[in-house]
Amino acid sequence: MSDARWALIEPVFVAWRAGRTGPGTAARVHDLREIVNAILYVNRTGIPWEYLPHDFPPYKTVYGYFAEWGADGTTEQVHDLLRDKARGAGGRRAEPTAAVVDAQSVKTSGNVAETGQGIDPGKRSRGASGTRSRTLMDTLGLVLAVLVTAASVSDTTGGKLLLDDLAAAHPAVTKVWADGGYQSSVLGHGDTRITRDIYQSVLDDLAREAAEAMVKLVPGPRRRSAP
Repeated sequence: MSDARWALIEPVFVAWRAGRTGPGTAARVHDLREIVNAILYVNRTGIPWEYLPHDFPPYKTVYGYFAEWGADGTTEQVHDLLRDKARGAGGRRAEPTAAVVDAQSVKTSGNVAETGQGIDPGKRSRGASGTRSRTLMDTLGLVLAVLVTAASVSDTTGGKLLLDDLAAAHPAVTKVWADGGYQSSVLGHGDTRITRDIYQSVLDDLAREAAEAMVKLVPGPRRRSAP
């Protein structure tokens, strides 16, 4: 990681370590920048943790930091910080007012618990058990919220949970674009400002698609042949 990139996120990790330093705490011997570099290396290469090269800190130590940062919200804090900076660089306010939701099903690896996987009803022909990720993004494509469930969990159920996360973390969002798969989820989730606008977005999309289909079905005026 370059000096410029580390400078962007260093304050988050410095504050994190400061909150864990004092009487009764173990001395910290590893440089946090090297810990982050090691995590990024695993993410980039996809290697198992135990194959981490020896010029990084011990892999158990690196994984310990990775797991703790994920559990206590530090990783999310870094992500949100960088997203806000990216929005600012693009001339946008830090808090978005609109979002886009989409979902994707993927096959699971062999180490995913049975309760965390299932068959996507809409893709049974693929015949593989998997997970389904639902992602809410701003209009720049930057992630606002993610929900990962078994692929067998419907978008109706997953959509409700995702909307709850969005409303709690980004209350300024007043419009969300969604496809028709989320229509029933929106209808059953209460009359809120966000869900009304999502539902309206779905209706607008469906109405446009229906109008386009009607144009194709209705024949135009017939031309008479010259006598």
